[in-house]
Amino acid sequence: MTTKIKRLLRYFSKGEWMLWGASVALIVTSFLFFDRENGLILTASLIGATSLIFNAKGNPFGQALMVVFSVLYGVVSLSYAYYGEMITYLGMTAPMAVVALIAWLRNPYGATRAQVKVNRISAKEACWMIVLTAGVTAVFYVLLKMFHTANLILSTVSVTTSFLAVYLTFRRSACYALAYAANDVVLIALWSLAAQTDRAYLSVVICFVMFLANDIYGFISWKKMHAAQNEAQDECGE
Repeated sequence: MTTKIKRLLRYFSKGEWMLWGASVALIVTSFLFFDRENGLILTASLIGATSLIFNAKGNPFGQALMVVFSVLYGVVSLSYAYYGEMITYLGMTAPMAVVALIAWLRNPYGATRAQVKVNRISAKEACWMIVLTAGVTAVFYVLLKMFHTANLILSTVSVTTSFLAVYLTFRRSACYALAYAANDVVLIALWSLAAQTDRAYLSVVICFVMFLANDIYGFISWKKMHAAQNEAQDECGE
């Protein structure tokens, strides 16, 4: 066993390994049970689950994986005419993941780049974020309606939650995980509707159920990270 493998095994806690392992197991099982054909869905789901566990640690590598996931998920969304998802992930989430990756690399905590420095946005910025989100939602609603997007309202809500998530990720706020969790709930509903006509999409539903669990854990992990970083800063200040 190489040194790098040993470091990786120690990097994640037992609980994190269990969460990632359960996510992978359920994703693969649901693919074998409901699909067995669309390997792109399986690949995207596995990459997405892996990116979330790294994101929960505040590791920029998670954002690099999110770029790959966004591209693959955009292609999967096109297959069911979910143009909102395709445009959102290819035109917004993927580029913003690149921007977030750069921001995380430029704001490391400590001597290494393995953990980002957690940020807290001000009330003023939060108000600006809400106004900006409303504007993006309105523009996308008109655009998606022009493309006759399936399940228009849910698709528009998905845009709203996705934008909030990528913005908060870029700003290094722990609340990014809550926004992604809200987006997961919307996507579970969207793909459940798609699964009514093609049961293969049930594997996508299971994927986002696991993403929801990971994002909830991500929020808890980031709150602990923020507290630990503040405590260390206070000790250094003394």
